[in-house]
Amino acid sequence: MRRHNPEPPPGLPQVQFRPGLAHETLQELAPLLAEEGIDVDNIDVPDLDRLQHAMNRAVERHNMMRFTPVGGARDDALDVLREVTEAVATDDTGHAAHVLDNVPPDAPDGACATVAGCIGVALGLLDTWLADPDSPAPAALGPQIALPAGHWTGERAATDILALARKGRAVSSIDSIIVRQGGQHVLYGAALAVAAAMQTWSRTHIR
Repeated sequence: MRRHNPEPPPGLPQVQFRPGLAHETLQELAPLLAEEGIDVDNIDVPDLDRLQHAMNRAVERHNMMRFTPVGGARDDALDVLREVTEAVATDDTGHAAHVLDNVPPDAPDGACATVAGCIGVALGLLDTWLADPDSPAPAALGPQIALPAGHWTGERAATDILALARKGRAVSSIDSIIVRQGGQHVLYGAALAVAAAMQTWSRTHIR
């Protein structure tokens, strides 16, 4: 995760053609569309506006489910963040990068951590710690958090995430953060922001 030079600006989004992606995505949305009364294997909706609204709602719910893991998947995401935090604290940033690089983008059975799940859990924790009045974290934590010294992969995303989390808006801004920073940088930045928050909390002994 640590870099010798400042992190370069994020590049332009890349468009890749993946055969079968549209069909695969439609099948993933099938249960949610079924709740809207739409059968993906027999789409016959004369009202195109109704179909578009149903698709929009299904995509929104699908994305929220991806970024909000539960059960074992959430526990695994927490384990990833914990391992990265410990590695950053001991300056073993090569191991931190190795852990993050081995998080799979998807988990068909929903039983383990994914990139989206780790991002969602990290941003949810930061929103809670820095903006929830009922948070177990002290009110003084947010303003004191600073990224560890040096240059880091994901540092721009981490700075962006912390600014939003102090307003309780990191989770609700996931899509826009990813568009601005790119998925890998958001994964690294989210983990780095969590590590920075935990280091600051521990170092200052805020209670």
